[in-house]
Amino acid sequence: MKRSVVAHFTEFYKLHNFEEATSAFAKASDAISLKVNFPRTKHSAMGLKPYLTKTVWVLSVISLLTDIASEMLYPVMPLYLKSIGFSVVLIGILEGVAEAVAGLSKGYFGKFSDHSGRRAPFIRLGYSLSALSKPMMAMMVYPLWIFFARTIDRLGKGIRTGARDALLSDEATHATKGRVFGFHRSMDTAGAAIGPLLALWYLYAHPGAYRPLFLLAFIPGVLAILLSLSLKDRQPKPSGKRQLPALFSFLHYWKDSPPAYRKLLTGLLLFTLCNSSDVFLLLKVKQAGLTDTAMIGIYIFYNLVYALAAYPLGILADRLGVRKVFTGGLLIFAVVYAGMTVDGGGAWYGLLFFLYGLYAAATEGISKAWISNITDKADTATAIGTYTGFQSICTMLASSLAGWIWYRQGANTVFAVTTAGVMGVWIYFLVVLIPEQQKSPGQGG
Repeated sequence: MKRSVVAHFTEFYKLHNFEEATSAFAKASDAISLKVNFPRTKHSAMGLKPYLTKTVWVLSVISLLTDIASEMLYPVMPLYLKSIGFSVVLIGILEGVAEAVAGLSKGYFGKFSDHSGRRAPFIRLGYSLSALSKPMMAMMVYPLWIFFARTIDRLGKGIRTGARDALLSDEATHATKGRVFGFHRSMDTAGAAIGPLLALWYLYAHPGAYRPLFLLAFIPGVLAILLSLSLKDRQPKPSGKRQLPALFSFLHYWKDSPPAYRKLLTGLLLFTLCNSSDVFLLLKVKQAGLTDTAMIGIYIFYNLVYALAAYPLGILADRLGVRKVFTGGLLIFAVVYAGMTVDGGGAWYGLLFFLYGLYAAATEGISKAWISNITDKADTATAIGTYTGFQSICTMLASSLAGWIWYRQGANTVFAVTTAGVMGVWIYFLVVLIPEQQKSPGQGG
């Protein structure tokens, strides 16, 4: 490795100012200058500007690798934590703290990315922290250390989310946002299907050996870090030194944002308050008498449907409009939750999870494409970071409420109340939100 690379990395670890640190991190990775070639799209073969650019491919493969690492651990995380002495209450506190950190950091670092005019350093640092957290979980079993490692993982997600989605938006036009975000979600969710399969294969050969799995999950994480070194910002670094934004400065964006963004964010967060954790769907499947293997199989099937459908539905959103595809996804969600009130067998729940995969494909990436289409290009990371930050908090509230209703009134009441709430949100989207319009010249594209 060149001496200049080592020097830049040394500088990165010595600096205390985060803005200077991210700059040093960027210089170090630029010195390595990895070159990656990806398949050309049909548009590029015809001599037109491709919508699946090299940057879109790199970000998508990074997400694929990172989700493989994360989802390898998802099925075993509760089992591992219990095996090292964590109670159910302590596990709940751990996840609550982790999600709170993720929620706050998504908004702050989205604002920070826009403020600094940089994307790549935040993406690299965020994925690096998440990768490093995997072996950290297996190094020691002290509760404070586990809390620290889990928080590092969620902090990494918070640092990268706004900047990554803003860079994806920068690579697309108004007419291709749906397919770009849809392709990224397809690759990301493919990792969510591959990860549990690898975990099941490993645990079949090594039952109960949880700690080595955390070390194995570090491998795709390292590959993601190396691939992130090939990312470069589209715009040159702004001249002059800028002060760090205040911790809650992203909250001021609500007042300064376009009215269309405020209306959209209100609808998205109302839906999030109705949308509790997928764990409740899996608990319903388990309650119906299906085996653990069947339950995990249905979860993997859902991710496969999601991965295969996200890109085609992104293309459809570009043609019909993101509003139509998104509201269609809300209707499918309502059908799934209404169907959960009916007791059935494996085939019935397989059908519902097939539809649930279509819902996710029609909403997850589409919502971010919609946001980027109605906000200024200079504020994209702030707009998406603010949304995903509040989304994390609303999801935690929704899951807590769903758990209380389940305990007091039973599973069917949870699904019936959720169905009614989502239908109300669907009406909001039809009545309050007009179809997306062409953006003003100052908006991103």
